[in-house]
Amino acid sequence: MVCKLCGPKLSLCGLVLSVWGVIQLTLMGVFYHIRAVALLEDLPLEEGHHDIDHFIANVEYGYTMNAQNCWIAALLYLVTLVVSGHQFWMNNRSSVSM
Repeated sequence: MVCKLCGPKLSLCGLVLSVWGVIQLTLMGVFYHIRAVALLEDLPLEEGHHDIDHFIANVEYGYTMNAQNCWIAALLYLVTLVVSGHQFWMNNRSSVSM
């Protein structure tokens, strides 16, 4: 048995925010994956590098980790999208049957 967890307005808001989050975080993950230079400032880098190879390794690791984090967050937004869509469907189904 399934139950309604939220109303029609909240479920619609969850749908809109989830679609936005999935699109934005997927694109950001792709841009981190292709190592976009514009996102270099958002990498968690240490201060004071003495070796260029160490710096490049840290940058590559930062891009990889941020891409993975964006894709994990996009998957969580996808779960929220499914839950919100189900709640929106439940609310619309019950209002039509009355």
